Amino acid sequence: MKRFQFIDKSNGGSVKNDLLSGITVALALVPEAVAFAFVAGVSPVVGLYGAFMMGIITAIFGGRPGMISGATGAMAVVMVHLVSEGNALGGSDTAGLQFLFVTLILAGLIQVSAGVLRLGKFVRMIPHSVMMGFVNGLAIVIFLSQLGMFKSQGVWLSGSALFTMIGLVALTMGIMVGLPYLTKKVPAALTAIVVISLLVIFGNLETETVRSFVVANGGTGIQAGFPSFNVPIIAFTMDNFLFILPYAGILAAIGLIESLMTLNLIDELTDSHGSGNRECTAQGLGNIVNGFFGGMGGCAMIGQSIINIKSGGRGRLSGITAALALLGFILFGANYIEQVPIAALVGVMFMVVFGTFAWSSFQVWNKVPKSDVIVIVLVTALTVIFDLAIAVLAGVAVSSLVFAWENAKRIRARKHIDDHGVKHYEIYGPLFFGSIELFNSKFEVQNDPDEVVIDFKDSRIVDQSAIECVNKLTGRYLKKGKNIHLRHLSSDCVKLIEKAEKICDVNVLEDPDYLVAIDNFRRAQTDLAKA
Repeated sequence: MKRFQFIDKSNGGSVKNDLLSGITVALALVPEAVAFAFVAGVSPVVGLYGAFMMGIITAIFGGRPGMISGATGAMAVVMVHLVSEGNALGGSDTAGLQFLFVTLILAGLIQVSAGVLRLGKFVRMIPHSVMMGFVNGLAIVIFLSQLGMFKSQGVWLSGSALFTMIGLVALTMGIMVGLPYLTKKVPAALTAIVVISLLVIFGNLETETVRSFVVANGGTGIQAGFPSFNVPIIAFTMDNFLFILPYAGILAAIGLIESLMTLNLIDELTDSHGSGNRECTAQGLGNIVNGFFGGMGGCAMIGQSIINIKSGGRGRLSGITAALALLGFILFGANYIEQVPIAALVGVMFMVVFGTFAWSSFQVWNKVPKSDVIVIVLVTALTVIFDLAIAVLAGVAVSSLVFAWENAKRIRARKHIDDHGVKHYEIYGPLFFGSIELFNSKFEVQNDPDEVVIDFKDSRIVDQSAIECVNKLTGRYLKKGKNIHLRHLSSDCVKLIEKAEKICDVNVLEDPDYLVAIDNFRRAQTDLAKA
């Protein structure tokens, strides 16, 4: 395990940058946590508690320093159905919230199990085309979500209110673009928020603020006390368990996919490497704590994470600062934070959109395979239309099918008969479930001589389907009374082939040691070393 560091100085981090970026993130977290709480059908305070607890736990124990976690829209859209159905099932307006807390505990246990079982490593297998589609779709989703801020009580702004909103948003973005050219000692996002807030307060400008946003959505404010420990109160029956189990699985999956995808993206932005397994465990712990302390749970937030990184936050201190600052707002600073204009926060998020969108995808449009272009467009569209989890799973599935199809066509066989009348088949390319049909078509069992050699020196037997294919092929030759010899098979393949002692020519100096049984890779390596 890497040495624990609050500050990552090796990647441009510093105490000042982490502190200031953390405060910036905390300011942007408030309206998002409140908004997602309304989406989920719970109190704004529940959303703020969730953002605080997810933020502090993942900042300390997570696998990606500088990444921010909190309440997210992807999980909120699942929670709203859980809460509404839970209210109906429990027969009260508070039953749904209790069901939510229990579900978060179970989802957290699933996520911790994923970390313990080291499943986080599979995020590294996500193709780059899926990543590009993911960030493009996410940028569009963030942009569309911010357009809702141009409404007041469900009605689009117009007249002077609209022009004021647009002007303040534009000024915020202008400060964030121009300030780095003058100085980089203070985060541009935080400076923009402070300047716009002072301008609105002292200029007596009429515009939407955090407080008016909360009130317009049915809340009373963000002032609250410290979260307290409570065991969720529901009847632990099989019916209730079967009710929450699917929701727990969905929330756990969405949380892990979004968190691991965000981890991958931050790795690319910082040219560093986080631990997916550790992040899975931390996300699970965060949701478990939320279940016992009255938060709505959540996962990694790509928008806030990018704000943090762009503002100079690199170490764990930035995430810790963001969480503690958010708690400070809830406990002591509600009156001040409620005066922050929504326009300033919208401007910050618009800059996040521009920074998130993979503009390079247009440059490579004609330079990459058409299949990759299709995957990028598909994942982008599904992220916007449905959600991140569906988009990523669909993108990985399509990419896998394309990969299998392309490799299935690469199996070749060079044939020749030597001076002794022995026919040789020299196999090239991977032998797996997708290529076995083409592999079988290369052989002329009926017309081949009595002695046949199949050489796998330039091939690899990848899976069990390939093993069975080789077994059936050798069986066809033996049935015809012909002698067949299999050369350059790995030792683990030999063990799986029927009648191996009769048909395999084993040369320990030449035969490869690649391993088919991936699940037993380490054990097999040890066994081979001892042999």
